[in-house]
Amino acid sequence: HVQLVESGGGSVQAGGSLSLSCAASGYASNIYCMAWFRQVPGKDREGVAGLWTGDGSTYYADSVKGRFTMSQDNAKTTLYLQMNSLKPDDTAMYYCAAVSLPLAHSGAYCYRPSDREYRYWGQGIQVTVS
Repeated sequence: HVQLVESGGGSVQAGGSLSLSCAASGYASNIYCMAWFRQVPGKDREGVAGLWTGDGSTYYADSVKGRFTMSQDNAKTTLYLQMNSLKPDDTAMYYCAAVSLPLAHSGAYCYRPSDREYRYWGQGIQVTVS
């Protein structure tokens, strides 16, 4: 049973930076895709970035491309999201997610604009940009 625990986040002024971490326990070798999603009240959870654990390749939503960077550690048990040039529109609850997708082959494949295919979820962590 995979468990994901986010840390980091908090409040920052527009233009600033924040970093999120996601520690994965109960890790199984068949976990292929990991992702970050975010949600604001009244809206569906949306995909921010996806990563394929096979080679660490990533893919980003247009809204964060060039500003956010997703990565994993060498042990593939910790996921990171570095967020730069933050905007008020980035304010949301951020979630780490994972799913086993045997056909995964790239970050673009692992990226999902909606959350329906992802199975394992962290508890979420708030990011506020003012």
